[in-house]
Amino acid sequence: MANSNKQQLTIWGRANSVNVQKVLWCLAELDLAFDRIDAGMQFGKNNEPAYLAMNPNGRVPTLVDGDYVLWESNSVMRYLCMAYGGGSPIYPAQPKARAGVDRWLDWTLSTLQPVDRPVFWALVRTPVEKRDMVAIQKDVDAEAAVWRIPEAQLASRRFIEGDQFTIADIAVGAFARRWFGVEGVTKPKLPNLERWFSQFAVRPGFARHLSQPMT
Repeated sequence: MANSNKQQLTIWGRANSVNVQKVLWCLAELDLAFDRIDAGMQFGKNNEPAYLAMNPNGRVPTLVDGDYVLWESNSVMRYLCMAYGGGSPIYPAQPKARAGVDRWLDWTLSTLQPVDRPVFWALVRTPVEKRDMVAIQKDVDAEAAVWRIPEAQLASRRFIEGDQFTIADIAVGAFARRWFGVEGVTKPKLPNLERWFSQFAVRPGFARHLSQPMT
């Protein structure tokens, strides 16, 4: 990647984590160079004292920018945009526009991630012979109800917050990749969501960091 930032950034976290993927996609949109260190799940490290000294939650990702350390993926995206974005429209400066973007970033963690997680783990990280498909379908139905919120929002917008692609699209889009990627269950047609997803699925940052098979 182009080294457009003066100081090298390091991201701690495994590449198949949705929250790490959001940050990597944001870095690509800002054309920022970075190093990434595998951490979490099979890679370990996140429960070791050195990592916990950086991130007491023991989760990924963690950003290291020189002597500055930041955790929580949406906070990392905001920081990258403010520190290195140079006025990039993916995180607008105007208060109302920024508040709208921030609302969706908060929504992904408070509302979307809790209903996405059981479906993703059941259909991607649970062996087929151990899956309870009746229970999984109930979880899919619950997640579908949440996806109807951006479906309605996108009826009159090109992107989540208007005509401009922002980090709100990154935050919601990373979970949409999982929603559209799981198979073997019944999901409703969400045409506005599908149209929106197709617009950014070809962006280089998405293709590089989110288009690989889900694991």
